[in-house]
Amino acid sequence: MAKTYTNCPVEYTASIIGNKWKIIILRDLFTGTKRYNELTRSVVGISPKVLTENLRDLEKDGIVKRKVYPVVPPKVEYSLTDKGLELRGVIDMMRAFGEKYKEKKDE
Repeated sequence: MAKTYTNCPVEYTASIIGNKWKIIILRDLFTGTKRYNELTRSVVGISPKVLTENLRDLEKDGIVKRKVYPVVPPKVEYSLTDKGLELRGVIDMMRAFGEKYKEKKDE
């Protein structure tokens, strides 16, 4: 099913990174290319099915690129596209906000 958007740029961005798993996957890919099993270990609490679904969504949106090597067993790597790298500022701002307020959450 195709995504539909209003003309709102905030809604468009939220549709791309709109769940916690996608944001965590992006966080981990900002440090460099990762294999599927590396992401499974670093994205704590995500099921393999949900990880695969989110990686596919990010790939469809042009945020993540998937490279498959023709070897046995299969080797697959994920990295950010140029479009994905542009989200670094958004994620950095989220990190800064969390660092500032995570200890003050009861206030």
